[in-house]
Amino acid sequence: MIVGTAGNLDHGKTALMKALTGTDADHLAEEKPRGITIDLGFAYADLEGGVVTGFVDVPGHERLIHTTLAGAAGTDLALLVVACDDGVMPQTAEHLAILNLLGLSRRLAALIKAVLADDRRRQEVTGQISALLRDSCLAAAPISPISTVTGEGLDTLRAAVVEAERLAEARAAEGPFQSTAASRCKGRARWCPAPFSRAAWPLTNKPPSRLAARVRGIHAQNRAATEVLAGQRCALNLAGEAIAKDAVRRGDVVLSPALHALTDRIDTTLIVLGTEPKPIGTSFPARLHSHATEVGARIVPLADPIAPRKAGPVQIVADRPVAAAIDDGFILRNMSASRTIGGGAFLNLCPAAHTRRTSERLALIGAGSRRSSGGNAADRARGPAASPATVA
Repeated sequence: MIVGTAGNLDHGKTALMKALTGTDADHLAEEKPRGITIDLGFAYADLEGGVVTGFVDVPGHERLIHTTLAGAAGTDLALLVVACDDGVMPQTAEHLAILNLLGLSRRLAALIKAVLADDRRRQEVTGQISALLRDSCLAAAPISPISTVTGEGLDTLRAAVVEAERLAEARAAEGPFQSTAASRCKGRARWCPAPFSRAAWPLTNKPPSRLAARVRGIHAQNRAATEVLAGQRCALNLAGEAIAKDAVRRGDVVLSPALHALTDRIDTTLIVLGTEPKPIGTSFPARLHSHATEVGARIVPLADPIAPRKAGPVQIVADRPVAAAIDDGFILRNMSASRTIGGGAFLNLCPAAHTRRTSERLALIGAGSRRSSGGNAADRARGPAASPATVA
């Protein structure tokens, strides 16, 4: 299982991960003196019973949301962190909205820096968190007061993570292989850490850049391995005629050759957050984020413009082809990367550029949306900035 942090800048996400795993996830030289997380950080720990749990630490700064989104790829359990001294902040709400849009409903909440607050302040911030979570999939999540200084609450949180891993459903190991995307590429050895969404292991893979690669070695959950399964992070040592450090980038996907079909047009149901100032109309410009991939795109509504807190059928037209799979979650942000617009899950990867508004096309998108969300399409629209809507 992969646990990912979420929360505002300087709310103690990295300190909490270190307290749980013993690993300081900040690896860049500039992160230490500034006291903030700039890039993704990774840690691993055997919390109980010989099962290694992976942790992903993400930045909390609003200008680094694109990096945060890359870290959310492949996350199984989200750990929402709120500091007692600050309480709920804007980035807390935006991170929670992103979790809702991605359909990541398995979450825990941690009230960190508890040593800085008396009982009255703890109750006040717990109320803020409960109010924030009330209309989200996290409404029933436990809120644990924690201090990384005194150790208060750490055993309770650790036990909650272990229980979540115990209850995690085993995923099928058959079918073609596809990673969720490379999140870091480094060194001449070409280790490319990537969380995996499907299990199965081909000997030959192709990133979206159409480069053939041979897998020379695998590390799964930070240990040498001969195979990798869904729910694990892995590092791949890749070799090939055109494989080099600069040839593989964040966002590239390792997949079975049979799945190597890029697309620049995707039909989906877009859920628009309530923070959006106006409806999403024709050819709305945006930045598309899917796993660790970021690309410019235009949003073309297939019915009426989509108002804030509503959902509707759209076609996403990307500036360049991307590797995508049905049910992949996506997030749309504005061109200046100052706010999150909305998101959802990919439904049709090969839509026609014309005859977009036919009743058959809209019915197909509606049916795909209900299937993708397990028959409850409204779940992805819940949250502090979005509400359920019916797609015509």
